[in-house]
Amino acid sequence: MTRSIQTPETQTQVRVEEVDKKTDATYKKLRMQVFLGIFIGYAAFYLVRKNFALAIPDILNEHPEFTKAMLGTAMTGLSIAYGMSKFIMGSVSDRSNPKYFMPLGLILSCAILFFVGTNKWVFGSISLMVALMTLNGWVQGMGWPPCGKTMVHWFSTKERGTTVSVWNVAHNIGGALVATIALWGVTMFGDWGAKFYFNAAIAAVCAVVIFFLLRDTPQSCGLPPIEQYKNDYPADYDAEKHEKNFSYKEIFFEHVLNNKYLWALAFANAFCYFVRYGVVDWIPTYLQSAKGFSFKDSSIAWSLYEWAAIPGTIICGIVSDKVFKGKRAPATILFMGLTMIFVVIYWFNLNGPRWVDYLALVGIGFLIYGPIMIIGLHALDMVPKKAAGTAAGFTGFFGYVFGSATAGTGVGWIADNFGWQGVFATMLACCVLTIVFSAMTLGHKAESSSAQS
Repeated sequence: MTRSIQTPETQTQVRVEEVDKKTDATYKKLRMQVFLGIFIGYAAFYLVRKNFALAIPDILNEHPEFTKAMLGTAMTGLSIAYGMSKFIMGSVSDRSNPKYFMPLGLILSCAILFFVGTNKWVFGSISLMVALMTLNGWVQGMGWPPCGKTMVHWFSTKERGTTVSVWNVAHNIGGALVATIALWGVTMFGDWGAKFYFNAAIAAVCAVVIFFLLRDTPQSCGLPPIEQYKNDYPADYDAEKHEKNFSYKEIFFEHVLNNKYLWALAFANAFCYFVRYGVVDWIPTYLQSAKGFSFKDSSIAWSLYEWAAIPGTIICGIVSDKVFKGKRAPATILFMGLTMIFVVIYWFNLNGPRWVDYLALVGIGFLIYGPIMIIGLHALDMVPKKAAGTAAGFTGFFGYVFGSATAGTGVGWIADNFGWQGVFATMLACCVLTIVFSAMTLGHKAESSSAQS
């Protein structure tokens, strides 16, 4: 009879293989778990973000003394606060546990929206509306940074493009469902205030779910860094540098504010966000006031815009990886150029059939979110992963403070003074400027491009 004799060396190898199998199984389980957490969580943040835009026609009906520009100020306050919070909270997030950080922000946002929806006397005061929406914008800034931190810690460079593009559709799902859930709430309760409090109740349940799904870094769970697990190291990878927790000063002044390409991305993001929110924030008001749509019909249009973004975002990521070999700017330029075509269709269908408006919104939604995702991904690639939340917050700051905020008051003011024709002309100009600033990064090679090892 033959016996297998194990030497100390072979016994050690067996133990290593057993540990590797255990590590692999744990990593796979937790990666799926944290991805579901940030996916569900970020979608839920959108259920309680843009509700005010859905309520503008109702507020105007009850308070005809208000103008669109006045109400747009509330959305501007939200956007400015969100952009500032996304930047500041990004640095806090880099030093915080997503398991606690993200659900806390979502619960606070739900509380604000629930209060607003159940106390409609709030809508009699512009100052109060602005204050509450601004406060909501600040706590909303606690959503993106922990997602960015989670992705760079749990997914390696080679798989991050796909990961980010799939995760990015979470906000399209949330953005589409915000109108759908609001419609359910209004139908069930016969109260337009349900656009706020019903959505808040649903999002609060999601906050509890993500608390149980999220984890901090792999190392906090007894696992090796993602670079080691996937054998996927950035070209300039240095374990001490990439795993180091930077001080706030180091994050801001050594890795973010001195990066000229990050500044170009930030400006591109601002103009891209103006187009994104210049369209979606004003879908209900434009279609109901200028085209005679009902709330149900404008809600369908809103949802089509958001649902179309899901395949568009994923395709943009694939085009960036496969066609442009990982270069981000060319994909942004291509998709923004095509966006211009559908903005023109939306513009010149002022007196045309309803299906053309739906088609134009599907086209814009399909195309605009790809560049939004690509710019965010590019920002993550430009800095060490311990500064990823701040880099994302920096570009997001420009996107919301100078892009989305302007799309609030700015679009309202332009519509009041120059009509919707002026609004569409401005959006076309912003498409061109997004292309120009994106082109300034064409010569940049991302710091986190993978090296052969």
